[in-house]
Amino acid sequence: MVYAVVRAGGRQEKVEVGTIVTMDRIKADKDGNVQLTPVLLVDGDKITSDAKSLAKVTVTAEVLGDLRGPKIVIQKFKNKTGYKKRQGHRQELTRVKVTGIK
Repeated sequence: MVYAVVRAGGRQEKVEVGTIVTMDRIKADKDGNVQLTPVLLVDGDKITSDAKSLAKVTVTAEVLGDLRGPKIVIQKFKNKTGYKKRQGHRQELTRVKVTGIK
């Protein structure tokens, strides 16, 4: 069983070949592929976390599409002063499918 822990938009995700991951918006190359940075690689019984060894490892993924996350409503209120503020936010996301760990 081969899997890797990769950096995915400010977080770390455990991925295998075929895993679909939703991460912060990332730009793909002209073929629609991206390279993910590995933090840890598990290959059977061997665990690799050394930076020199991980520099040789490539985790490739194919972009399935861009989407936006759920709307988050931020409300601020101060009692007895008439201060109210309302703001919304939707995060820009990208869905990718891992195609190879080498």
